[in-house]
Amino acid sequence: MSETIQMKGVNKYYVIGNSKLHALKNVSLSVEKGEFLAILGPSGSGKSTLMNVIGCMDKADSGTYFLDGIPIHEAKEKQITQIRNEKIGFIFQKYHLIPTYNVLQNIVMPLLVRGMAMKEAEEASRDVIQMLGLAERIRHKPRELSGGQQQRVAIARALVGEPAILLADEPTGALDQNSGKEVLKLFHRLNEIGNTIVMITHDLNVAQNAGRIVRIIDGELHENEDILR
Repeated sequence: MSETIQMKGVNKYYVIGNSKLHALKNVSLSVEKGEFLAILGPSGSGKSTLMNVIGCMDKADSGTYFLDGIPIHEAKEKQITQIRNEKIGFIFQKYHLIPTYNVLQNIVMPLLVRGMAMKEAEEASRDVIQMLGLAERIRHKPRELSGGQQQRVAIARALVGEPAILLADEPTGALDQNSGKEVLKLFHRLNEIGNTIVMITHDLNVAQNAGRIVRIIDGELHENEDILR
């Protein structure tokens, strides 16, 4: 099985006033293709920093990071922007849908950013729209949808470009319990058909839906099962 993510000795620092915060401390992480991984940690643990590095929104200060075989630690900013758009499907707690766009327009957006024509983008989106049960909602605006439906649109948008990984940041955090369970069931279905999922969460109950859990504590990554109890 090939590795989609391979990090070794990753460190990240932030300067705050006169002090230097060591946000990630010698982090090493491997995620296999087709794996469903949860990164568990409370606020301030470094999980958001790790998500930003995994998602190519921020660059580590030292260490190596290969995403789908590409050395991110050596890539220039222009390359990183392209890699982020093509290799990572982002799913956020607050959905980040464009309120003036309908469901279909929101879903095709990543393909249009890549330069695909609208007609071609709509054709490419058809399967994912059907799979997520959004066919009857494609002309609706986000405000006309429930929270669970909006998150399904966000997942469809993340999936449509066939990314190497789906990176989900607290994906059930803004949902009621039933909608949250539906989204997690959907993640299981997506993982079963081969999607690699990395989910960031503070909630152990949510994390336990993943195939593997790692915990981040004060910028350090732990995979020891005892630490999760």
